Amino acid sequence: MTQPPAHASPVPPGPPTAGAAHTARPRITELRLSAFAAHRRAVLPLGPLTLLAGPSGCGKSSALLAYEALARLAGGAGLGEVFPDAVACVPERSRPDAQRRRGFRIGCTADGPAGPVRLDVAVQAEPELRVVGERLSADGLVLLETALRDPGKRAVQAAWHTAGPTPVTRGPLPDDRLGTPLLPLRVAGKTPGQRRVLAAAEQMVVALRSVFACDPDPGDMRGPVPPGSGRLGGRCGNLADVLGRTRAECGRRHAQFVAAVRAGCAGPVTDVFAGPMPEGPGTPLRAMLDRGDGITTDLRRLGDGELRYLALALVLLTGPGVLEVDPAGEVPAAFQTLTVLADGFDRCLDAGQRHELLRLAARMCERGHIRLVGAVGEASWADGVKGVTVVHLNRE
Repeated sequence: MTQPPAHASPVPPGPPTAGAAHTARPRITELRLSAFAAHRRAVLPLGPLTLLAGPSGCGKSSALLAYEALARLAGGAGLGEVFPDAVACVPERSRPDAQRRRGFRIGCTADGPAGPVRLDVAVQAEPELRVVGERLSADGLVLLETALRDPGKRAVQAAWHTAGPTPVTRGPLPDDRLGTPLLPLRVAGKTPGQRRVLAAAEQMVVALRSVFACDPDPGDMRGPVPPGSGRLGGRCGNLADVLGRTRAECGRRHAQFVAAVRAGCAGPVTDVFAGPMPEGPGTPLRAMLDRGDGITTDLRRLGDGELRYLALALVLLTGPGVLEVDPAGEVPAAFQTLTVLADGFDRCLDAGQRHELLRLAARMCERGHIRLVGAVGEASWADGVKGVTVVHLNRE
């Protein structure tokens, strides 16, 4: 198993070079599942390209769910929206306390210019959903800490680092969302301590925000789709709508996509395109493979493995402008990294497709603008691919 990359150095002043921008991008290097679904005291190291490997029921999908939940919370979403079935996230053998309360705990580490920053969150799922504790820390220093002091109030008591005449500032924060993304609204940034808090909070939010969770559904991809926004959804059912946009807007990237499809699909492939059905313009679109001899193949004729391979290749070769993600709009794109969470990364793929897709992922992740966390049944087929971190999960 390869180890996660070493901590990045601070960004030098002045306009960043391409290499400096790569180093400066905040990224999640560790996911902690202290008590979440099937996990207890689990610490998962995350590199640029990480495969979570293990048998069915070992918690691969729940690990991806926890990562996605942290990302949505960092974007300002409420607990009820992020955890519509919060009780399912509570460890099965968890016993309620004297007040009949049960919950779960998750966290992560974000590395970047501010150094390693830790975020840990405790959520109460029963009898009502609320945040009961949150801690943001760096180098052993607690920068933000919240706690539920009065269960009768819909707020937590927060304390954040100031390092001025008053070492700590206290105030209430809502108990239905994460406090870290709210800090810029509460912290003035006048003292070095306050600026450190803001830098750590920004690094954590930027590292978490740009996440695309996907699990392509071949059944959805076979049907026609109406023209729409041109942004790919997590099930990839609107792939035909997206193809028209990517083919027109970036010829070089589309050529790379066609080459990837050629390597993973049976028969010759000279192009991949989408066009209207016979009814004419404005009618539903279908995606096609151009075989180069006057013959086209409708995607509905492809097997499940070919369709999943094609969709995942498109995801890896595009970015936030094409995928349905929520990037931090106030931060330049050069300082953001898109993280793809791919459940069933190897599902339905044959050996050749697995290797081609992994090599493509390794190339894209090496450039620094994309990271991938994929769930696979087993990962022996990934041996020898440079830059792959394999985390083995077992049933407990």
